[in-house]
Amino acid sequence: MTRTRLAAIAAATFAGALLLSACGGSGDSGSGSDSGGSNVVGDITCVDGSIKAAGSSAQANAITQWITDYQITCEGATIDYQPVGSGAGVEQFIAAQTSFAGTDSAMKDEDLVAANERCGGGPAINLPMVGGAIAVAYNVEGVDSLVLNPDTLAGIFTSTITKWNDPAITALNPDATLPDATIAQFHRSDSSGTTDNFTKYLAATAPGVWTFEPGKDWVAPGGQGSKGSDQVMASVDSTPNSIGYVELSYVLYSQVAKAASIDNGGGPVEATSENAANTISGAEVVGEGNNLALKIDYAVSTPGAYPIVLVTYEGVCQTGLAADQNPALVKAFLQYAASDAAQGDLIEAGYVPITGDLLTKVRAAVEAMS
Repeated sequence: MTRTRLAAIAAATFAGALLLSACGGSGDSGSGSDSGGSNVVGDITCVDGSIKAAGSSAQANAITQWITDYQITCEGATIDYQPVGSGAGVEQFIAAQTSFAGTDSAMKDEDLVAANERCGGGPAINLPMVGGAIAVAYNVEGVDSLVLNPDTLAGIFTSTITKWNDPAITALNPDATLPDATIAQFHRSDSSGTTDNFTKYLAATAPGVWTFEPGKDWVAPGGQGSKGSDQVMASVDSTPNSIGYVELSYVLYSQVAKAASIDNGGGPVEATSENAANTISGAEVVGEGNNLALKIDYAVSTPGAYPIVLVTYEGVCQTGLAADQNPALVKAFLQYAASDAAQGDLIEAGYVPITGDLLTKVRAAVEAMS
């Protein structure tokens, strides 16, 4: 997928968010409409009607393309996805404002209990649909490659390393000309699954530097907050000597920022879909039944395994979704999302497809929805 197409997808994502805001999408509990009928076109089951969904901005480029493809084939369907961040997406799903949620961290604990209640004891389940690398995006003129390790990265994001020519950074990059400039650090200001995964990585690999509890909300001192992956990327692009964390696809369509390589102890590893897949493939299913929540080894040091990764889930009701939120369309759309065609599109976009036994389990869980 070209940078031009990626930029077009991102623009469509942003335009969709504006449209939903104008329509009051986040506050209307009537988030869908009854199915007006269904038919099969090729490998896609078309269901008429509309649904609203919200959540992860990390998966926004992928889900926007899936929605476009589905709606071109199924002219009677309307799917509105608002990339408001994982935390807000789960909140809206629990409040029955949307038909499903996108989240970069599986619903668990009190969120899962509340989601089960919203689904009438359904239960609610987590379906992994999109994998990806969390890229450490930087904008430093003249620095075409950058290597960071866990302690150095944690130092930057705890504001204990504040200059680009800090000895810890120069030691990892002896051939780079790093400026005597203050690091402009950007993090998510909204509740975010990307933040949850990024801070889990720091907690697992640099516990002596990152002394904060990982979670969706940023708690470390210093830096500047930006809402959503798109705004973090825009902040890095427009600010010299800056750094931030975003899903890799956002860096791929950037004309300014680059992604740092990460050295977990096995040598520097570039942020690519293929390298992220080497880490995600080792994830363990820890959910029960059709709840396919995963446990990721962020401390992996295998050469060629990029360690800062996320898996984006769709949080759905296995059963119990109200008829006016169009469960048939939710199921049909997720069947398409889990198809070979939809998953195959992810690599070019900088994401990691779900594959193998895990994809088989995802498809079985979607088929069990009613």
